[in-house]
Amino acid sequence: MIRRITLTLILMSAVHTAVLAGGMLTNTNQSIDFLRNPARDAAIGIDGVYSNPAGVAFLPEGLHLSVNWQAAWQTRTIDTTNPTFALGARNNGLTKKTYEGISHAPFIPSVLGSYNFGKWSLQFGMSVTGGGGKCEFANGLGSFEGAVGSIAAQLVGTSASLNSQFSPLGVSIPVVTGYDCDGYMQGNQYYFGFTVGAAYRITDNLSVYGGLRFLYGTASYKARIDNIKVKCQDADYTLQGYFDQVSGGMVRASESVTAGKAQIIGAYSNAISSANPQLPAEQVQNLAVQMAAGNETYQQLDAAQQRIEGAAATLSEKAEALTSYYNGVNLQSDQTGFGLAPIIGADFKYGQFNFAVKYEFRTRMSMENKSTVKQAMQIEAVNQFVDGTSIREDQPSLLAFGVQWSPIDEVRIMGGYHHFYDTHAKKYGDRQKQLAGGTNEYLGGVEWDPIKKLTVSAGIQVTRYGNTDEFMRDLSYVVNSWSVGVGAKYKLNEKVALQAAYFRTNYSDYTTAMSSDGIQNTFTRSNNVFGVGCELNF
Repeated sequence: MIRRITLTLILMSAVHTAVLAGGMLTNTNQSIDFLRNPARDAAIGIDGVYSNPAGVAFLPEGLHLSVNWQAAWQTRTIDTTNPTFALGARNNGLTKKTYEGISHAPFIPSVLGSYNFGKWSLQFGMSVTGGGGKCEFANGLGSFEGAVGSIAAQLVGTSASLNSQFSPLGVSIPVVTGYDCDGYMQGNQYYFGFTVGAAYRITDNLSVYGGLRFLYGTASYKARIDNIKVKCQDADYTLQGYFDQVSGGMVRASESVTAGKAQIIGAYSNAISSANPQLPAEQVQNLAVQMAAGNETYQQLDAAQQRIEGAAATLSEKAEALTSYYNGVNLQSDQTGFGLAPIIGADFKYGQFNFAVKYEFRTRMSMENKSTVKQAMQIEAVNQFVDGTSIREDQPSLLAFGVQWSPIDEVRIMGGYHHFYDTHAKKYGDRQKQLAGGTNEYLGGVEWDPIKKLTVSAGIQVTRYGNTDEFMRDLSYVVNSWSVGVGAKYKLNEKVALQAAYFRTNYSDYTTAMSSDGIQNTFTRSNNVFGVGCELNF
């Protein structure tokens, strides 16, 4: 049990901070066009370098650029129920607490471009394809405090038992009544994507695309639990101070028992010497010890001595397991990695309709650790932080379909579907196997040109994950959501257009089943994104 608690204290790990739309580690909003209408999978525009690369081949000849800036704000809220919270000095006896993480990403840039000539379109893109911000839990997480609470819960029963055993010996053992601690967690994660590719118009109605995306991943995690206090009836102690107090009490109890046994043996020695003054001292002592062994009081003291020795051994084991945390726990872990994945796509026009498909292959990522964890531990899960080692953090493959219908030239109605193959994207410890399935997204939107220079648009995206109770944890989680985006594009002239949009994601609650030890979590989020951009055509 102590080793399991120890792991939880150390394992202040990956808070994935994807503050944008898309799968578990994939951001699909790479442009302001997406923010104002996420159903862009079959749209023809420069933003198609990400959403519909084959369709970019149908843009006019020349150089096309899209420069985008987004700012995102997110909260993560976790309601944790844990019976040990009732022992917390600041919890007022309650077993349920709320932990909130704040994430800000004030500058999320992307640049998309293409050069079209003849039937060819040469394309490039630079963006944040995964992650995108820093998330901070100023008061730590429920799993952190729960670990300290579990330690306190064990000590409550142990200390009460020790005190009842040793108080008849005139020794008082501090009785634990609760705990106190401070917690903190901060994590950030970015996947920078650099894409190059080419599209080719096979006919006036059909084009195909092939490309490569290079990913550079970087992540940093900081966490701590400090000011850990053991609250007792008489005073508050640090962990080390508490164990020192109990150890000192046991020493005094052992001295008291030893003195009592010596007194009984001494009384028998005096009686034997008085009756037989001629007996040698060594023989007197041996006889006295033999006679004392049959004395009821001596037997009680001897049993007490054995209990003290057993309790001391148990105390020593617990104290040793927690020695590393006498001064709190501090973790700093930085990870970097590289990956490469092909992308293919096709676009087909038929009358007033346009159809598109895109497939992004799985990106194999190995993230190398630079960490304060310098060596492997007996519990395997903590080894994902060992300095100098690499862990898997793949980005899943993505299949996207889109359709666009233009009943009149001024109106475009869009629909789309995304499937992320999350269960095939390998994670540390094969955590992907805990999922019930991949992520599914359903998209719809509309665009309208009320005047020649102005386009207004709106769209919706519904995201459903393959979550399970086993997969969900406060260190890293996602929940089902639906998002809405609105915005406009205004053409200053034939070469320059400006865009602005607002995108909001509304998240469902996910509540895990109550565990056998009474722990339950409810997860949710909030997310808001604002963006502006500029399109240039030469």
